[in-house]
Amino acid sequence: MAHKKGVGSSRNGRDSNPQYRGIKKYGGEFVTAGNIIVRQCGTKWHPGRNVGLGTDYTIYSLVDGVVQFEHKNKKRQKVSVIPVEYIEIEVDEVPAEPANA
Repeated sequence: MAHKKGVGSSRNGRDSNPQYRGIKKYGGEFVTAGNIIVRQCGTKWHPGRNVGLGTDYTIYSLVDGVVQFEHKNKKRQKVSVIPVEYIEIEVDEVPAEPANA
């Protein structure tokens, strides 16, 4: 014999929201200051230059620049952001205007 009422759906509804972890910006992508680069559990990716590490191990950009994934040592990898002023932009030479004769 049951000692509780069968209330069903009023006892349900306790489910947490998903965390959406993973890499948000890949190597070579441009980021602005404050952009989240990686959301992770623990430090699978370690912070490098010009990035910060949040309390939940989120790696975010501190400056505007381009994301770079590199090896910290044999076992660990790190994420860095190269500032905009250090990036060399290759511009092809513009061909001369054709002469209208």
